[in-house]
Amino acid sequence: MAGSILWYTHVTMKNMNIYQYPIEKLRVQPVGLIVAFAVMATLVPTLIAAECTCDEEDEERDRSKALRYKIAALVSILVASAIGVCLPLLGKVIPALSPEKDIFFIIKAFAAGVILSTGFIHVLPDAFENLTSPCLNEHPWGDFPFTGFVAMCTAMGTLMVDTYATAYFQNHYSKRAPAQVESQTTPDVENEEHTHVHAHASHSHAHGHISFDQSSELLRHRVISQVLELGIIVHSVIIGISLGASESPKTIRPLVAALTFHQFFEGMGLGSCITQANFKSLSITIMGLFFALTTPVGIGIGLGISNVYDENSPTALIFEGIFNAASAGILIYMALVDLLAADFMNPRMQKNGRLQLGSNISLLLGAGCMSLIAKWA
Repeated sequence: MAGSILWYTHVTMKNMNIYQYPIEKLRVQPVGLIVAFAVMATLVPTLIAAECTCDEEDEERDRSKALRYKIAALVSILVASAIGVCLPLLGKVIPALSPEKDIFFIIKAFAAGVILSTGFIHVLPDAFENLTSPCLNEHPWGDFPFTGFVAMCTAMGTLMVDTYATAYFQNHYSKRAPAQVESQTTPDVENEEHTHVHAHASHSHAHGHISFDQSSELLRHRVISQVLELGIIVHSVIIGISLGASESPKTIRPLVAALTFHQFFEGMGLGSCITQANFKSLSITIMGLFFALTTPVGIGIGLGISNVYDENSPTALIFEGIFNAASAGILIYMALVDLLAADFMNPRMQKNGRLQLGSNISLLLGAGCMSLIAKWA
């Protein structure tokens, strides 16, 4: 059998004129293939591992040029944040922007889409990247999906805070309401007729019941606006520090436009909640300023620590990862439950097909535009 194979090989090679070639040339082909396979086997793991190094990237570093971009980012983000958060508040001056108008639902749906996309597309992936970085040689959670766990716990914690805060203030007000009604039903004149007292008591009871319903709704919006601002602020400080600490103009340049757009529409979402909460002027001013100044303050902190800040250090990665995951949990919960579900289940929207269609399109546009920005930021 072996002899037959050798004879067939000899005849085949003779017919193909293989013997005309020197033996050295015949060896080039298999040796070349072996070398090629060896090079590929060496380079492929290297290329794959190149994406997961802890070394500083070889980026174009120009401190003076980066500083100019940072100042431009600080100013543009501050202005965009202030305009975004103030725009829904102009409903008291501009009737078209008041919460009673249909356009308010459409604008709020767009802003909610931006916030939802921020949580899912921007913040949560960054948290996963931070907490699973190869720079963390040893971390206590091992292979456990700690990032998702933090986001889930924060979302549940937000639900608990939302529920207990609303229940506490509702119970507190419901205990005060009967006393107010009773004091209002006391006649000022002792000899007043019984029928007049009965009518006055009925009117006061009805008035107290309406006030309780209105105060419950008002309280609900106040809790929503404060918890939402907390989630936005945590995220805004982190991205501000990251931008301020960077010394690469190539990295900062696309972030300026992206973060300006991002903060503008996040501000619109927050401003819509503040408008419905009907805070006093001082509280509105403080909340608006707090939101508008958060990212610029973060940029300022980043500028101050740029010489010592290392974004690949284990401390920075864990700190940013945990806070990003917590912020993502808050933003996702607030966008889905307190912004979208509350409005989309509103009887007014349920009865208006055109408003439903407009709000759904607005939601998709807001989420889509914010998702597209993830390509640059």
